[in-house]
Amino acid sequence: MGSWQLDPYHTQVEFSAKHLGMMTVRGHFADVTSTGEIDPDNLTDLHVEVTIQAASIKTNHEVRDNDLRSPNFLETDTYPVITFTSTGVESGGDDRYTVTGDLTIKGVTRSVAFQMTHLGEFNDPHMGHRIGYSGQTTINRKDFGLTFNPILDGRFVVSDEVKVMLEGELVEGE
Repeated sequence: MGSWQLDPYHTQVEFSAKHLGMMTVRGHFADVTSTGEIDPDNLTDLHVEVTIQAASIKTNHEVRDNDLRSPNFLETDTYPVITFTSTGVESGGDDRYTVTGDLTIKGVTRSVAFQMTHLGEFNDPHMGHRIGYSGQTTINRKDFGLTFNPILDGRFVVSDEVKVMLEGELVEGE
């Protein structure tokens, strides 16, 4: 068991939701940190804690980004961070795992399960000992207090279902 942290230059936390039931809008969070206790030989025994600076949300549209930061959605002035703390891991075979944990958005905590894939391991004296991973889950934004739901011409502007995708590298600490 060792201490690990996310490599911020090789980590992506992305999301997607439908706009007007048609187009998929994608975005990401630019400021994500994580620490964990991991045994690379027994990934079912890991524990990770992730912190996302909610105001770092980006969708390549400044007006939409500001709306997502506003009380209509994330209310980042009041709730500056989104957190995830793992509570359990189950092996699904073939480098696949279900990582369950507590996700807190806007002060509301719910249990979620990420379907994760272990992408490999790398050990280099210059870059350090690394574990690569990817994963995804789907949440209902309303479960986390994101209930703003405008209707335009009989269609909901934003879907309730939001997909969360992540990919990155964890680096073993000294």
